[in-house]
Amino acid sequence: MAQYVAIIEDTDPDAVSLWFPDLPGCISGGDDLDEALESAPEALAFYAQELIADGRQLPPPRTLDQLKAEPEFADDLSIHTVALIEWPPLADTE
Repeated sequence: MAQYVAIIEDTDPDAVSLWFPDLPGCISGGDDLDEALESAPEALAFYAQELIADGRQLPPPRTLDQLKAEPEFADDLSIHTVALIEWPPLADTE
């Protein structure tokens, strides 16, 4: 199962956003960290649907170390929290 790196930012006192360096324009958010993380797989699914509609596929995820070596992401990775988001998401077993 693939895991995409998500960078988590506190956008203001009442919101948290996260974005995926490997998926330009794919963002998620919420009132708090739990809500932002909970909505992240849905954001990934929507992004994947849009790519498929354009005849493309999700790019393979890079590792955290690979992203840290990229100058455009190094600063963000050093100052923000990072999470790994499973893709495809695990099905609920409830």
